[in-house]
Amino acid sequence: MSDGPGALLAGTRRRGEQLPAQHTRRRARRPGPLALLAAVFALAQLALVRPVLGLGWDEIVYVSQVTSHHPAAFFSAPRSRGVSLLVAPVASWSSSTVLLRVHLAVLSALALYLALRCWRGLFPTRVLVTAGAFFASLWVTLFYGPQAMPNYWVAVGALFTVGCLLRHRADPAARGPLWGVVAGAALMAWMRPADAVWVTVPLLVTVLALRSPRLLLALVGGLAAGAVPWAVEAYAAFGGLRERLAEASRIQGGLGWQIAVDDQLRSLGGRALCRPCTGSMPHPVITLWWFVLPLLAVLGLIVAVRARRTLRTLLPLACATTSALPYLFMIGYAAPRFLQPAYALLAIPVADALWHLVTAPRGRWRPTVRALVALGLAGHLTVQLTVLVYTVDRNVDSRRDWARTAGELHRLGVRPPCLVTGHEAIPIGYYTGCSSGATSGNNENTTVAEIVRTAGRIPVAAFTGPGGTPPGYARDWPAHRIGGLEARIAPAPGSVPAG
Repeated sequence: MSDGPGALLAGTRRRGEQLPAQHTRRRARRPGPLALLAAVFALAQLALVRPVLGLGWDEIVYVSQVTSHHPAAFFSAPRSRGVSLLVAPVASWSSSTVLLRVHLAVLSALALYLALRCWRGLFPTRVLVTAGAFFASLWVTLFYGPQAMPNYWVAVGALFTVGCLLRHRADPAARGPLWGVVAGAALMAWMRPADAVWVTVPLLVTVLALRSPRLLLALVGGLAAGAVPWAVEAYAAFGGLRERLAEASRIQGGLGWQIAVDDQLRSLGGRALCRPCTGSMPHPVITLWWFVLPLLAVLGLIVAVRARRTLRTLLPLACATTSALPYLFMIGYAAPRFLQPAYALLAIPVADALWHLVTAPRGRWRPTVRALVALGLAGHLTVQLTVLVYTVDRNVDSRRDWARTAGELHRLGVRPPCLVTGHEAIPIGYYTGCSSGATSGNNENTTVAEIVRTAGRIPVAAFTGPGGTPPGYARDWPAHRIGGLEARIAPAPGSVPAG
């Protein structure tokens, strides 16, 4: 496949994976198309996801760690502090969700631009723009870009790390790509240490095969630097690394051989969390792209092998595979955001394959192939936007329900300082301005005795979900129906004996 005008020089083919440093630097100084793509991505997030979208359950956990306007929610073992630090510049002084969404949309667009820019000189600009457009137009990318969640940041960190490693391989004298490897690996580990390890397994193998001590130091050093806060917290709050890993595995249902491919397919219809993952599969039109994606990626690898530039295509494919493995075969539930790193890494080989399809055929087949590719891309974009609109609408409704519940609690006299326990205690507590507590389950952070003592000092509300039974300590408390939930409000503080 020809790389097109102004792409890789002929000398690149003769030297295999080596790129002329002057050529690489010259191309890196032309950011126009990628910058435009990033700007469109930021605007699309704000227009389609809406900055007024309230915080979701996981977002509440991350944001509440750094805000002074709400008590901190329980922080479980699998989580890492990266997202909390990412939102701290806004959340630490403002409770505005709109401002936080804008902050994250701009940051996510800038991160995508930098992640793609480091690939300049490795692939033609048209391939990088197409790859960025594909990844940015996925409903899961648009939905989570402006949200306080870690998976998107692991994705761009992975793309940046792999690109910088290949850039350093092409031009060992350049220092920038080496520091880029450090920064990208640190970002991934900062957000989700376990995901960072899975992504970098092929990179570690490659670096060892290349016998490059500097690259090995950069990669391992970046991972270690990003994981330090998580490791320190493991000893401070969980008793050690082994204990935290064991607790994280328990919360995730036990890591082991569990096929979750069908669960991921069910989640493609717009389910933020599929646990338990029951119900029918989405319409085949919604899941078709998921099956076409690996086929295009394999075609991209074939194109790369024929063009004698195998490594720069094989490496992101290998990292995408290892990053997806635990979420496809090692947990018993699914969330579409789990596979964002895989989608980001597959985007470049897929884009290369698409350009091959529209440029390689000769004669009368070229218009037909181009029309089919254009039709397929248009249909894919339509599906992604349709699922996005549905997902946003559903999440807007659920978060408004939490806000309405909080308003009703205020009317009933439950105001900060206060405590919410039971069903959906974390989101309801956050929207109410209360602390949240659980005596069992993955978010266990208190005891019955402590709740009863707390009820003697501040307002306490215990929620029961549809079909549930109230906890023993709250059975004598006055019951109130709020939407589909039952809230039992403790008698006014002072009237409940302590202990």
